[in-house]
Amino acid sequence: MRLLKLVPDNTNIGFVRLRHWAFGLTILLTVAAAALVGLRGLNLGVDFVGGVMIEAHFKQPPVLDQLRGEVDRVGVGEAALQQFGAADTVSIRLPMPTSADEGATNKIVRAVEDDLAKRYPGVSFNRAETVSGKVSGELIRNGMLAVFLAVFGIALFSWFRYEWQFGVSTFVAIAHDLLVTLGFFALTQLEFDLNIVAAVLTIIGYSINDKIVIDDRIRENMRKYRQMDMRALIDLSVNETLPRTVMTSVTILLALGAMLIFGGPVLRGFTAAMMLGVVVGTYSSIYVSSSLLISLGLKPQPFAAAPKKGPASRAERIS
Repeated sequence: MRLLKLVPDNTNIGFVRLRHWAFGLTILLTVAAAALVGLRGLNLGVDFVGGVMIEAHFKQPPVLDQLRGEVDRVGVGEAALQQFGAADTVSIRLPMPTSADEGATNKIVRAVEDDLAKRYPGVSFNRAETVSGKVSGELIRNGMLAVFLAVFGIALFSWFRYEWQFGVSTFVAIAHDLLVTLGFFALTQLEFDLNIVAAVLTIIGYSINDKIVIDDRIRENMRKYRQMDMRALIDLSVNETLPRTVMTSVTILLALGAMLIFGGPVLRGFTAAMMLGVVVGTYSSIYVSSSLLISLGLKPQPFAAAPKKGPASRAERIS
């Protein structure tokens, strides 16, 4: 039985010769994404902008997708549901009313409770309250802080693990992946909630995993081929890791595709963010972060072993 190979052995693709096109495309995508976020903004969910929260206790655990559709049909905005402590207790979060009427919030709560009471006999409502702007502001601040610390910590790790050029290239590539993902949400206006923050952090983890694998191979080859031209060395390293990179990306996309089809509306934004992140993370690993090392002046010498005394000192590890 022949093993499945998505990428042939011993490929010799010249990735580095396309680096100027890749840099131009990366800058274009990054600027466009930043402009979209600045001009259109993100469609922030109830988690971030505040809203109305109703805690409902059902006699039997409800089907969340069905319950979400029923609440949406009430016409008070898109609902976010979360099981609360037990399967039969659900937190229903709704956007704040657009009306300045002080009784608008009570009307929303009453409309939802009346509708659910008809469809789910025996349902009880433990509480209904407004999520304050203060709590939402704290969520935005903590979410941004978590993403920034993740990017900064990973870049710092690459700096100390390898050389400063690896830290800078990693920071640039992850910042690109992050901004393109945010630009996608600004363009599509898909709801941006805490689940998407989790997806963004997962994208960063996936992206850095790809980059570390390639960076490790570059460093290994820098020690092995100390007289090789840096362009050829990076092409060699990326080609050697290409089967692993492509296979990992394809298998993850297959799993995410199944989630997108069968996961329902609650996972749609998370899955879309993850799929986009896998694509841009793979692109930036192959075309941006590796080739950027050349522009930053990385040479094989930093990893050269200390000279030894005696005849062995003239030996060169060239294969």
